[in-house]
Amino acid sequence: MKTVQQPYPELANKIGISEIYLKREDENKYGSHKCRSIPLMIKRYFKEGVNNFVISSSGNAALSAIGAVQDHNKNNDVPVELKIFVGKNIDPLKLKKLISSIEDPKIKLEQVDNPKQMAFQMEKNGEAKFLRQSTDDTALLGYADLATELSKIPDLQAVFVPTSSGTTAQALGEHFASMNLNIQIHIVQTDFCHPMSQEFDKDFVSSEKSLAGAIVDKVAHRKNKVVEVIKNSHGFGWIVNDAQIKEAKRMVKENTKIDISPNSALAIAGLQKAVANNWQWTGPVVCLITGR
Repeated sequence: MKTVQQPYPELANKIGISEIYLKREDENKYGSHKCRSIPLMIKRYFKEGVNNFVISSSGNAALSAIGAVQDHNKNNDVPVELKIFVGKNIDPLKLKKLISSIEDPKIKLEQVDNPKQMAFQMEKNGEAKFLRQSTDDTALLGYADLATELSKIPDLQAVFVPTSSGTTAQALGEHFASMNLNIQIHIVQTDFCHPMSQEFDKDFVSSEKSLAGAIVDKVAHRKNKVVEVIKNSHGFGWIVNDAQIKEAKRMVKENTKIDISPNSALAIAGLQKAVANNWQWTGPVVCLITGR
């Protein structure tokens, strides 16, 4: 499951820091960093006797669940079932990708008005286990390998994490702390959805939508833990707008030839904002490229 973590000197020079690594989680088996946690959750709960799962997702988590379930069912005599709920306003391209990824008849997808509530109801009725990273600490275990991989970068100073529920940021911070590593955690959210970053960044104007459509968790169950991790690591929370996201995408494409998604571009945009606010590091900084 290891993904490429490579330095890009030209990009670092353009941003104005000494060294930047891009951690290519978009090259994971199922296309995003969710490949770290969702398959592990399915595997763990299957061992406990769970055969039915449900998920509400804007895209990447569902893709990871689809891939994990299909792989499981190809390799096990006891199959599992998966129900996916997506919202009526889901990006049409994401919806098309989800539908085209489903090859197993035991996986069903449905568009509904309230996907999260529908998933909750199935779990409440005892019909399925809700694969919900934002409240299930099993998900944190999945990012231990990611933290270990990042720790191999000599003198790593900081990690910038595009953030919705905060699961990845919390996990990285806690795993780094358990390894006695002083690595800053910086989360990046949008001017549309920023319940955690607004505890730090006050330089923004709220908007009604964002290009980074995966950043949607306004409830922020993990807020207290994530804020604690950020403060303990001496990091920060950043809020960026669509113009900054577009500029980050352009800069990465121009200097690395990599076309990253708007959600992944949050990490670069957050780093650029940090540099503009006089943050400096003596060693490498990682930007997490979270998904396609």
